[in-house]
Amino acid sequence: MRISYEQLKAEFKRVLISLNFTETNAGDCATIFADNSRDGVYSHGLNRFPVFVQYIKEGLVIPNAKPKLVSSFGAIEQWDGNLGPGMLNAGLCMDRAIELAKDNGIGCIAIKNTNHWMRGGTYGWQAAEAGCIGICFTNTIANLPPWGGTEPRLGNNPLIFAIPKTGGHIVLDMAITQYSFGKLWQYNNENKPLPVPGGYDSEGHLTTDAAAIMATKRALPIGFWKGSGLSLVLDLLATLLSGGNSTAAITQSGKKESGVSQVFIAIKTDTEQNATLIDEIINYTKTSDTENGKEILYPGENMLRTRERNMKDGVLVDEKIWAEVLGM
Repeated sequence: MRISYEQLKAEFKRVLISLNFTETNAGDCATIFADNSRDGVYSHGLNRFPVFVQYIKEGLVIPNAKPKLVSSFGAIEQWDGNLGPGMLNAGLCMDRAIELAKDNGIGCIAIKNTNHWMRGGTYGWQAAEAGCIGICFTNTIANLPPWGGTEPRLGNNPLIFAIPKTGGHIVLDMAITQYSFGKLWQYNNENKPLPVPGGYDSEGHLTTDAAAIMATKRALPIGFWKGSGLSLVLDLLATLLSGGNSTAAITQSGKKESGVSQVFIAIKTDTEQNATLIDEIINYTKTSDTENGKEILYPGENMLRTRERNMKDGVLVDEKIWAEVLGM
């Protein structure tokens, strides 16, 4: 089922206003949710919206809370998100990082006590649109076993890199597991096997069964032990730079995934001056022979195609979840 982008955004805004969001905050959040589905990141668009609403009702997300500057060290600032909507806090942080980068060459904002930012790539695109290189990451609740372990102790801490490029920015938005849990949920909901193994079943075997992985909570980290180490380092950096909660503290609070720590970095660059070098690197990468007729794409390239298709034909939605939103 497909519906128009504008209808999707309007319904999100209607629901958020009914939950006491201001007109502006409701509109900004609704736009991000709609953009995520429009760009094919359904797991953090429509599919995630009912969870967001539930967190609001439980008091884990405070609709109109405003972030506050805690301390400043030149090009580095620490903020407190005051448990406001993660998307709004993240947008403000990247805007501030961009401002600092324009003045100092680089800007780094670390924020504590914030909430899920939905699609991390949103803030990479934000930096790239401003002509900056963007880097951002967040910690999460423990949902990934460390390498050699069988119980979740690490977060599936997303990491984003964005490089401005004329004709379509390069944006790598990746979870630390082979598949994000939103993607696992999507494959399970569609009753489809994963393209490659994404975790372990109850017998400790690698599997393409998303339901089995969600049941064991034993997702496979990217690069095996390397992904496990990367998750740990990202948690350390987010916690230390922000002065906020670690994955351990978030998990042990028993309050679901709330009060997380995030980092946003913007680096000033010259897109026009870099254009030739960027094209050279991308074009060389694409000279490789391909297998089974596959196409080589840079990070973010396929998303632009999905965006164009969904704006033309309507955004693909899960009928059951869409009906749930309409009934809110």
